[in-house]
Amino acid sequence: MTTEPPTAVDADEGDRPRGSRDAESATEASPALVVDGLTKRFGSGDDAVTAVDDVSFAIDSGSVVGLLGPNGAGKTTAIKSILGLVVPDSGSVSIDGIDARESPHAAHGRVDAMLEGARNDYWRLTVRENLRYFASISGADPSAASDRHEELLEQLDLAAQGDEVVRNLSRGMKQKVSLASVLASDASVVFLDEPTLGLDIESSLTLRSELRRIVAERELTVIVSSHDMSVIEDVCDRVIVMQDGRVVADETVSELLDSFETQEYRIVARGLEGTAVAAIREAFPDADVTETGDRVRVTLPATSSEFYRLVARLEAENARIDSVDSGTPDMEAAFLELTGGGDR
Repeated sequence: MTTEPPTAVDADEGDRPRGSRDAESATEASPALVVDGLTKRFGSGDDAVTAVDDVSFAIDSGSVVGLLGPNGAGKTTAIKSILGLVVPDSGSVSIDGIDARESPHAAHGRVDAMLEGARNDYWRLTVRENLRYFASISGADPSAASDRHEELLEQLDLAAQGDEVVRNLSRGMKQKVSLASVLASDASVVFLDEPTLGLDIESSLTLRSELRRIVAERELTVIVSSHDMSVIEDVCDRVIVMQDGRVVADETVSELLDSFETQEYRIVARGLEGTAVAAIREAFPDADVTETGDRVRVTLPATSSEFYRLVARLEAENARIDSVDSGTPDMEAAFLELTGGGDR
């Protein structure tokens, strides 16, 4: 089958930020991405809305960073401002040491993106034709990159569908084709918005492991935006959390989780009389004490000393302890704590 490559007027077939790479070399010591004082407002006067409010961060080459935030936090506007799809009111963006305002073509030629809600591929082309097309408009020689494209298809379990027209594929397959098309380009900085959306569990796990391997092999810099906190924990070195247009956290995954390391102890006991239950409530006012039949569950956010004091008190009341559990926050709990339990 011979298919004509899409042109710029094929708006119904897709809309993605692309550009050819410039020969201008970046400063080797520079981070892959530097955002400084980025601000974007919509509207004017009393109706003005500040979507991005003085946002600054830097991302080193070869790292995977999660950009998180509840709906309306400003992360999508921030991403589009970095990609050149939205013009910020103030602030600067530097990609591979190139100022995006001074040299937009050179800077944005080093970036690619898979955006949620956008048709990121041309559905009338086959999978391989998409990879060749997007590699060519990023400035790469598609013939020279053919071996890399075949490796990508194998890594993402798309080899069997390589000659299929994309519109005939399932939603999950289309999602993987979008990712493959982004990685087929010669970009050094890649934005992935909800990369596992529509994938089954096995495909999602495969994508996570292969993404880490591709990043290591190519020293690619990846910014991931996702509401799936398990994806962020699995693939990211660091997380940037936005709320109300501002950055409220910028830490490594381990540092962020450690900062919420208050333990929560849950003890289920039997044999407590009503007066004993009342006494425990009085002695541990921060505990959640729930009675269910002959069982009493005590949930205590506390230090280890408080935990041992509770155990000693239960023993003194001749209670029989059925179970003890301790919980440490995961990424989802940390995210909800930072954003006030906002809409995820």
